[in-house]
Amino acid sequence: QVQLVESGGGLVQAGGSLSLSCTVSGRTMSLSVMGWFRQAPGSEREFVGAISGSGSSIIYADFVKGRFTISRDNAKNTVYLRMLDLKPVDTAVYYCARDIHHREEILTTRDEFDYWGQGTQVTVSS
Repeated sequence: QVQLVESGGGLVQAGGSLSLSCTVSGRTMSLSVMGWFRQAPGSEREFVGAISGSGSSIIYADFVKGRFTISRDNAKNTVYLRMLDLKPVDTAVYYCARDIHHREEILTTRDEFDYWGQGTQVTVSS
């Protein structure tokens, strides 16, 4: 059984930074694209970014604008989201997700991802 567990969320002031982690168990992570999504209250869950199984390809949402960085350590079965220059609009629950059907091709729609973590809250105060 595949399980994803996020950690690292919290409260930060605008302009601050946070690093999120997502540890995967149950199946070798290196075989899958891993993605990050977020959902603010009253909003749809939106794509933040994703990284291919080898880590050689990364796609970000436009609103990231160089502030966020996704990386992965397949030996640790962990994917990371480093967030800099956080803004109040970044406040959301952040989810990691796994696309078990694609190893290198990154698809950005939510329906492509099969397994999800429970989410971790990120709150940015102004």
